[in-house]
Amino acid sequence: QVQLVESGGGLVQAGGSLRLSCAASGRTFSSYAMGWFRQAPGKEREFVSAINWSGGITYYADSVKGRFTISRDNVKNMVYLQMSSLKPEDTAVYYCAARHYDSGSYSRYEYEYWGQGMQVTVSS
Repeated sequence: QVQLVESGGGLVQAGGSLRLSCAASGRTFSSYAMGWFRQAPGKEREFVSAINWSGGITYYADSVKGRFTISRDNVKNMVYLQMSSLKPEDTAVYYCAARHYDSGSYSRYEYEYWGQGMQVTVSS
């Protein structure tokens, strides 16, 4: 079992930056690939970024590539999403997710554990 708690969301102006954090419980954090997803009102939950168990392989949606950076700290059981050059279309509820597998996935159906989600709002 893994419990995930996100933090760092909020309101930011377009062009600004935010750093999302996700704290994971459990002693086997390094055996999980981690992902970030987001869901805007009236839309399906979509993939944002993922990272493999070691942090050596990262994955990004085309819409965030070059602006967002995912990282993890297996000692602190944390995963981060550094978001820069934010746009109003990045506004959504952001979710942290864990997959008990070494590599990440673009599909939300591949992740077994989810955080509660937190709001990120980018004003124009």
